[in-house]
Amino acid sequence: MALTARTPLLALVGALVVALLAPSVAGVLVVCAVLLAGVLADLALAGSVRALTFARDGATAVRLGEEAEVRLRVTNPGGRGVRGMLRDAWQPSAGASPRAHDLDVPPGQSRTVVTLLRPTRRGDRLAHRVTVRAIGPLGLAARQGSHEVPWAVRALPPFHSRRHLPGRLDRLRKLDGRSAAHVRGQGTEFDSLREYVLGDDVRSIDWRATARASDVMVRTWRPERDRHVLLVLDTGRTAAGRIGDGTRLDAAMDAALLLAALAARAGDRVDLLAYDREVRASVQGVAAAQLLPSLVTAMAPLEPRLVESDARGLTGEILRRTRRRSLVALLTGLDAAPLEEGLLPVLPSLTARHRLLVAAVADPAVAALARGRGDAEAVYGAAAAERTLAERRHVTALLTRHGTEVVDAEPDALPPALADRYLDLKAAGRL
Repeated sequence: MALTARTPLLALVGALVVALLAPSVAGVLVVCAVLLAGVLADLALAGSVRALTFARDGATAVRLGEEAEVRLRVTNPGGRGVRGMLRDAWQPSAGASPRAHDLDVPPGQSRTVVTLLRPTRRGDRLAHRVTVRAIGPLGLAARQGSHEVPWAVRALPPFHSRRHLPGRLDRLRKLDGRSAAHVRGQGTEFDSLREYVLGDDVRSIDWRATARASDVMVRTWRPERDRHVLLVLDTGRTAAGRIGDGTRLDAAMDAALLLAALAARAGDRVDLLAYDREVRASVQGVAAAQLLPSLVTAMAPLEPRLVESDARGLTGEILRRTRRRSLVALLTGLDAAPLEEGLLPVLPSLTARHRLLVAAVADPAVAALARGRGDAEAVYGAAAAERTLAERRHVTALLTRHGTEVVDAEPDALPPALADRYLDLKAAGRL
């Protein structure tokens, strides 16, 4: 039960009438009795909210920052119409609007209300409950009831870095032999024979073909296809660091998606592993056409956990999943202590089997702090920032000495830098 704004307004009018015309206890009782009768009549004549039935349809997924539409169908099987308000409540981060809908459902009929969602966080955004307030014919009181009508809309990673994809695909086409460029490197695939021109590597001369032809013939090569790329997201403590409006994990996801899209177009097989102390998400054996939808769906509910990642367990999981030599792109932090105590001791077992590429998100605020020279406080801040940068350079050098490729860049620069490093490795035949 709920009272409308009309009820206290009529009570005020009744109080004025009593004060001016019948200032007595009897007058007060009469006014109260009239109001109570009106309220009871409204409650008796209002449509039943308990009998209403609900059904949802509409979007089940939306990219973060975009808008999705969810429809709620309200059916009134009762004998009285239901007129009033409906509130379709969602989690605050779902960005639902409008918050309330006018409702008028005649007996035996249905009406549909539409809620627009614009999520502000990744993951599953859940509907809370539907509350209906059916107002009586006098407008003094209303029946009110709530119903659980479950629905979930998954907010997917936004993939801002897709704007870098066309330029990298153009470079990939040149590497892949679809343009005029051909490359040679260890482990590349034979493409065709052509006549020798000045500047060709003499190691590419095919002497048997030369013996059969009237000119010197050389082999052209193209980067190998059908390689295996394993994207590994570290979802431990270091991934929770705030970088701008998001976390390091958000920036890592964006870079991973660009690399996955590029590798899939190159004909490579791409898998995903998210890990801290256990497997948090996994995508394996997905066809190229379904790769990106599968990746963003798996990444969407991931949140960093405030635990130290288990590097030994992660290494064991990688080795278990990938028997053949692969490119392992590990998106993690370059914090000295976790890497020196966790990853570095187990690194030889990983690099002996696979090509390891470590990608890390650098904080632009640290670089800005390192440039500060305005006053004593800025100088102390710059010294602390320089120490942090020196530690990152030290860790990068340690990883490089173990045969690991390292990409360390700020959030906006990390996706294209990681994609370029992948193309460099592919062009050199080092995958």
